[in-house]
Amino acid sequence: MGTQEQAMKPEVQAELEKQLKIIQRGAAEILPAEGLISKLRRSIETGEPLKVKLGLDPTAPDLHIGHTVVFNKLRDFQKLGHIVQLVIGDFTAQIGDPTGKSETRKQLTEAEVKENAKTYAEQLFKVLDPDKTEIHFNSSWLSPLTFADVTFLASKCTVARMLERDDFSKRYQSGQAISIHEFFYPLMQGYDSVALKSDIELGGTDQTFNLLMGRQLQKEYAQEEQVILTMPLLEGLDGVKKMSKSLGNYIGVDEDPNNMYGKAMSIPDELMVKYFELATDLSLEELEELKQGLAEGTIHPRDAKMRLGRTLVRMYHGEQAAQEAENHFKTVFQQRDLPDDMPEVQVNAADLEDGRMWIVALLSKLGLVATNGEGRRMIQQGGVRINQQKVTDPQAKVEVQDGMVVQVGRRKFAKVILG
Repeated sequence: MGTQEQAMKPEVQAELEKQLKIIQRGAAEILPAEGLISKLRRSIETGEPLKVKLGLDPTAPDLHIGHTVVFNKLRDFQKLGHIVQLVIGDFTAQIGDPTGKSETRKQLTEAEVKENAKTYAEQLFKVLDPDKTEIHFNSSWLSPLTFADVTFLASKCTVARMLERDDFSKRYQSGQAISIHEFFYPLMQGYDSVALKSDIELGGTDQTFNLLMGRQLQKEYAQEEQVILTMPLLEGLDGVKKMSKSLGNYIGVDEDPNNMYGKAMSIPDELMVKYFELATDLSLEELEELKQGLAEGTIHPRDAKMRLGRTLVRMYHGEQAAQEAENHFKTVFQQRDLPDDMPEVQVNAADLEDGRMWIVALLSKLGLVATNGEGRRMIQQGGVRINQQKVTDPQAKVEVQDGMVVQVGRRKFAKVILG
């Protein structure tokens, strides 16, 4: 550390180093790093907690493990004694974040936003401490702004600055429409930091432009500029694309324990450490032991993956559910037995043609896939079996028999009851 840090009291320096080590775990970028050190030092010396902000637009009602990467970091701040400012973007969601979009995003109605926001707190508090979390709705300070206020806010950023964003730049160069209201999204997200006088703001690496806007506007409004901390985006179960419900490569926060455990077992080996680091509550010491064991070959990847599944289920469903999910997995997949509690689904003979049904339609009928597209993908990836026999043709019409067992992936089963 520099001269300023060397002058600290030993106990302050020790606490600062401890907090920095925890906060830096898994972080992609901290801007500016010296700003974080300064704010943490002042907090430790004065006993005043830092205000750590995260903005969320309730554009969908359910959260997945990819979303929890930033929540886990917020929990780290809470354990260190700091206060989380959770901003539910009920106003900004009606505009829609244009980040990464190739076209103007559909605006949500107030009713849609409120409906989507209902389940957020319940899911978030599976990770965060509610006693150290402030929940704010940004409509409380954005709705009252007059047109003069909005004009003043807009004067703090140039069009050239907005076009530095990759998504805006590409759309502008290709002649695609950019609506004026889209420029207001980063301005409003930045103004959230002004309204709350935030010390630190978190977000994914795809949010860097919006987070920096908060710093810029705080400076324009004569406030101390926030530090921004970005977290990596977590790849989904395919190991390639960002975790997303629309891609079907996700683990849901509210997912059934057996499904959650089973999905964890399908994570590519090379991503295991990243999942442990970003999505679990393992301590730094436990994480280092795991990394070393995997590198030296003293920990088998299968055993590490089972620990990951057990940890995720324990975090969201409790210790008993975690043990039961592991026992279920061992019974079904390691011993190759069928589950005792397999759902039975009736298929009516009237729905069949000469006793047959299109395989994708059957998967949907049995509730094993959410969409036909997911059904086709699972077949093409070799993840569909009927009575233990793999199905390879997504166009196949299969004979539907009473008592036949259909399996999708490693964890979804259904027994057909022919009516």
